[in-house]
Amino acid sequence: MSGSPAQRKLAAEEAAFLKQKPLSDVLAVLNGEGEETRVVGGAVRNLLLALPLHEVDLATTAAPKTVIDRVTAAGFKAVPTGIEHGTITVVADGRPFEVTTLREDVETDGRHAVVRFGRDWKKDAERRDFTINAMSLSSDGTLHDYCGGLADIETRRVRFIGEADRRIAEDYLRVLRFFRFFAAYGAGEPDREGYVACARARPKLGALSRERIRAEIMKTLAAKRASDAMTAMAEAGIYDAVFANAPELSALSRLMLIEQSLEIETDAVRRLAAVAVRIDEDAVHLRERFRLSNEEYGRLYSMADRWWQLTPASGEAYAKETLYRVGPEEYADRVLISFAHSAASLADERWGALLSLPSRWSAPKFPLSADEFIRRGVEKGPKLGKALAAAEAAWIAADFPEDAAALQKIADGVIS
Repeated sequence: MSGSPAQRKLAAEEAAFLKQKPLSDVLAVLNGEGEETRVVGGAVRNLLLALPLHEVDLATTAAPKTVIDRVTAAGFKAVPTGIEHGTITVVADGRPFEVTTLREDVETDGRHAVVRFGRDWKKDAERRDFTINAMSLSSDGTLHDYCGGLADIETRRVRFIGEADRRIAEDYLRVLRFFRFFAAYGAGEPDREGYVACARARPKLGALSRERIRAEIMKTLAAKRASDAMTAMAEAGIYDAVFANAPELSALSRLMLIEQSLEIETDAVRRLAAVAVRIDEDAVHLRERFRLSNEEYGRLYSMADRWWQLTPASGEAYAKETLYRVGPEEYADRVLISFAHSAASLADERWGALLSLPSRWSAPKFPLSADEFIRRGVEKGPKLGKALAAAEAAWIAADFPEDAAALQKIADGVIS
């Protein structure tokens, strides 16, 4: 091996997760007999930032075949999820671990890389994207830092490894990842070298698949500094290259403040609507541009539907009608988008009352049936449909009455 990394032995409590099963068992199986396996990437970064460890990925000097042979002999399952790039998913006690053989890029075209396997931890670290993602952790709790990640963790700086232009040219998705990681982990302004390199590379984003772009954008919007990241993307010309429409940056910023003030759970689709959707055509545009799921598109389209009419000035009757027609989830989406576009105080009680309506009032089911009008002589077909629609509109206008006398009056009025 080459290189002299900065090393630090973690305190016992910091490294305690390394002793927990099934991770400790997988490490024990893969270590020894001349091979070494370490925890790498996001798990190390999150550990140092005191954030949850959602996934634990491993890197190893062992060749993919050796990994498969060792883990299967130990009774674990080996799934060759990316064997051409040296990745085996090891499933131990129902928990998956991605295990990747050390490698270095031989050839890249901005989308795909040709790699060869190796045993050099420094070279493997240097082929990664950002310094904070390039650290590794041995099973004994020793932290290895080849690229200055520890210093960048301290200042929460998202910085490309080596030359930013070169890292980006290896995979143009790193332009969007730069802003996504800045949104999730960065502090202050984006790293200047990385920011300028990303701006230069924006014409290359067209080579990326819509699915990959969508995944990065949604993760960016879910992050705690989504508004800052979107603002930086807009100033660099990257927002326009990705979205191809004008951003509503103030609405996104306001929505995030509302979420924080009212302790509303972060929602990437709602934030996407705030920054990029004003009318239904915007939702249609984003569905094609990002290959959105039917559920995501449906929510965006609903939020675009006359959200500007759902305000305290419209009155509770209109709010009740909207809640009745779209349900509590879509109603909340529309109110929040409308609130985000307003200039009202975050503590405005009228907006608070509008948001709390679903907890104060449950929309009843329309009580008049088709049979009711058939018995009154309305024939099946378009006339019956019109009668039901007219009765429902009258029922809503009467504030959703449920007593028999009021319903009788509504039915009589429709028939007459």
